[in-house]
Amino acid sequence: MQPVFKTRITELYGIRLPVIASGLMWLATPEYVGAAVNAGLMGFMTAASFKNVDALRAGIQRCREITGGKPFGVNIMIRTSRDGTDRVTPLIDAVIDEGVRFVETAGHNPEAYIKRFKDAGIKVLHKVPGVRYAKKAESLGVDAVTVVGAEAGGHPGVEPVGTMVAAVAAARAIKIPLIVAGGIGTGDQLVAALALGADGVAMGTRFLVSEEVWADRRYKERLVKAGETDTTLLLQSMRNTQRALKTEHVSMIQQIEKDQAGDTAALLPHIMGTHAHAAYTTGDYEKAMLSCGQGVVFADKIEPFAAIVDRIEAEARATLTRLDSLHAQSAAGK
Repeated sequence: MQPVFKTRITELYGIRLPVIASGLMWLATPEYVGAAVNAGLMGFMTAASFKNVDALRAGIQRCREITGGKPFGVNIMIRTSRDGTDRVTPLIDAVIDEGVRFVETAGHNPEAYIKRFKDAGIKVLHKVPGVRYAKKAESLGVDAVTVVGAEAGGHPGVEPVGTMVAAVAAARAIKIPLIVAGGIGTGDQLVAALALGADGVAMGTRFLVSEEVWADRRYKERLVKAGETDTTLLLQSMRNTQRALKTEHVSMIQQIEKDQAGDTAALLPHIMGTHAHAAYTTGDYEKAMLSCGQGVVFADKIEPFAAIVDRIEAEARATLTRLDSLHAQSAAGK
């Protein structure tokens, strides 16, 4: 079957569909990323999910085995540790040493690391929550950007903008390849994003119900039952807005934000990533803040990653056929 799309993103990554399997904290393992790559997408392992650099190296090697040598990516969070420890450079050292070809950066400005990546022949995709950040990233020399819309799980920015608006605004503002994310989980939306000027889309929440994600099945079953209103925004008081699945734990955090406005110390014990890891392990999702986008409404079945991708491609083809029909009707009516 002929590829359904050819865009700057399919060419950049050498993939079949212009879809990125987003890095997912704790969940973007070699198995998840390997499944994405083998299904014809690009995937990024989340470096922060590994307990140390040696574990990351082992993960890279394991992913290479799963993909049969096909290239994949690593997500690196650019951040400054509270204790001043440089946690970024050792990760970059490992990625370069292991011959990884693609990196996704997120968080703070990646300017200090761009030259190292370029010198090593690594293509850099930078993830941002708004158009002005995309323009800045372009000026730094990144190879592509992902602009995240308000519907996304995780961090949609301090002033979230809807994905449809963000996509068009970004496409008009930058010249480098553009990926858009936020609530996207179907082939219909993929076609729409390309029509808006993007070169591809990123999906995270849609793939949480794939069999290759190691999280407890009870958590996945909750996602299958979820609708588009089952997520909420929190941590605005910390200027670290996050969209998460509605849970008892999240409601408690929101109440603290209301009752103790500005008290970051009161929030910190409840937003630690270890709570999420425990929930994924046990399936007790009510006891954690779990990133989840509004696109969870499309995560309607627990199935192999490849089956999800097949459905997305079939939806995209059907949408293109429908658009062709509408265009033909319009032309005939002239």
